[in-house]
Amino acid sequence: MKILVLNCGSSSVKYKLIDTENDTVMAEGGVEKIGLPDGFLKYKLSDGSKAIRELGLVDHKGAVKAVLDILTDPEVGCIRSYSEIGAVGHRVVHGGEKFSKSVLLTDEVLQQIKDCYDLAPLHNPANVTGIEAVEEILPGVKQVGVFDTAFHQTMPAKSFMYALPYKYYKEDGVRRYGFHGTSHRYVSQRVCEILGVDINKEKIITCHVGNGGSITAVLYGKSVDTSMGLTPVEGLMMGTRVGDVDPGALTYLMKKHDLSADELQKIINKESGVLGVTELSSDMREIEAADKAGDPRAHLALEMYEQRITKYIGAYAAEMGGVDIIVFTGGVGENQTGLRGNVCRPLGFMGVELDEQLNMTTRGTETVISAPSSKVKVVVVPTDEEMMIARDTRDIVSKLK
Repeated sequence: MKILVLNCGSSSVKYKLIDTENDTVMAEGGVEKIGLPDGFLKYKLSDGSKAIRELGLVDHKGAVKAVLDILTDPEVGCIRSYSEIGAVGHRVVHGGEKFSKSVLLTDEVLQQIKDCYDLAPLHNPANVTGIEAVEEILPGVKQVGVFDTAFHQTMPAKSFMYALPYKYYKEDGVRRYGFHGTSHRYVSQRVCEILGVDINKEKIITCHVGNGGSITAVLYGKSVDTSMGLTPVEGLMMGTRVGDVDPGALTYLMKKHDLSADELQKIINKESGVLGVTELSSDMREIEAADKAGDPRAHLALEMYEQRITKYIGAYAAEMGGVDIIVFTGGVGENQTGLRGNVCRPLGFMGVELDEQLNMTTRGTETVISAPSSKVKVVVVPTDEEMMIARDTRDIVSKLK
């Protein structure tokens, strides 16, 4: 079955067309600058090179139409007509407590996603706009929603509750939800396939480290704790997000500088993290280069960034009563070799031992980077959220026939 996977953001639509018969990616690309006069479609050609098609001013419906047009283009397309698309799978950021697994998209489900707008005001409305655009252009084609938060719905209350007055949970849904769930689910399953072990018997810590980052404790195949919270701001230090911080520091700054809630939101989401500390960049490659050039602020940011990851791994190992496997994924986790080394060395006391040479030469490939003598397996697994979405979509739609 050919599955079109869509990730609709506020100003972009990313896509992959995946043939689930053999798990091959037939086409991929994305529309950027939606709602602006210089919108464009970037796509990959059959030889691996990239091309751009200028679109001008388009909305989400226009963006989805442009994607479908390029897929069926006589010269650069890979399918003859829309009818070859068996189903469409959507990344949906926030499912609240309503969804613990991927679901067929119906009017009722769509309304429940809209009910979560307050929890993800930047993402869920864009996700819904993409779903409605497909419904209009491809009437009758089944659609499936795959939620970033769903994997974490197995967390016990002791992990997801905040020590705030209980009424805020009951009335407003304020609790830990966690994100990157599709990625954590994929790499925790994939690492067990690589190692030839049963996920139902393993204690795994998955580290999704990119411009946004989160860590998850996966006990016997289920998420039992994760570092992101009600929003994707909590947890690790990130590219522009603050991560864990004393809430009292935020109220102090609000009072001292007469900041509105929106202004504070911008600071902790867009102006903090690595960018905030270095005042240089949110790109870890640039920060590593600046550190090597002797920039003390870049050095400090790297130390803070790495220590936070180490601290979470240690905490989750304690929470699960040990750890068998540590996984690194995400743009930074898959490629920043020095970071992986610095994160893992302090964990030697609990049996983590890297093959230093192998670690330094591993970038973006499935590789066991721990030494043979290590009590804990440390593995790099490139994430593939789109493949997970495609498989879920295929499984759900196949059962309808």
